[in-house]
Amino acid sequence: MDGNNLVRMANRIADFFESLPDREEALNEVATHLHKFWDPRMRAQILALADTPAADEMHPLVCEALARHRDRLMPA
Repeated sequence: MDGNNLVRMANRIADFFESLPDREEALNEVATHLHKFWDPRMRAQILALADTPAADEMHPLVCEALARHRDRLMPA
């Protein structure tokens, strides 16, 4: 899948959960959404993109959720 599209989709998820008053809850919800609804290949690709200059285009909530929940998001 196109990496730019994955970043755009992840950013939209973060935009939605950013409104939660508890940042920890927002981070968890972003990670939970990615885990539940994204194909393992998509999760692997977004995690790989987090370690490249493409991360500069990611919403800060996405970057932090990927970093904190990397183990849970890695495909088996």
